[in-house]
Amino acid sequence: MRLSTRGRYAVMAMVELAARQWGCEAAGRVANPMPRPVSLADIAGAQLLSVAYLEQLFGHLRRAGLVASARGPGGGYRLARPPEEIAVAAIVDAVDEPLRATRCEEGSPGCLAGQRCLTHDLWEELGEQIRLFLQHVTLADVIAGRIAGRANTPRVQVAE
Repeated sequence: MRLSTRGRYAVMAMVELAARQWGCEAAGRVANPMPRPVSLADIAGAQLLSVAYLEQLFGHLRRAGLVASARGPGGGYRLARPPEEIAVAAIVDAVDEPLRATRCEEGSPGCLAGQRCLTHDLWEELGEQIRLFLQHVTLADVIAGRIAGRANTPRVQVAE
């Protein structure tokens, strides 16, 4: 599976933003309708990322409706929705990060001299499983530490 730095960094930055706004006890928090904005410089410093790169990512995240910006002194970004309503998959999608495990290009006839390789369906299904997993993990899950052990063992189908 290829998930470039763009997708990983966007998730890291959003987790940092959520943790700073809602704290590590996101699941048991009292709703705060207007948490204070967090500057990109603060996020960049905490995650060891470039502010310029975060500006690009947060432009995508803002257009996707995942963050809202506040200008001026004390400005920055805040989550547009509570962390339990933002799936990790939505973050990855917002920065145009494809979750493909095959080497086939979108719309091409195949990955091996114009034909589908024998392992194509294997990698395609793996990418789909990753996408489904990320759709069911929210920012609140990540900052509350509810990730470990969430992957389910696939069911074995018995041939009749």
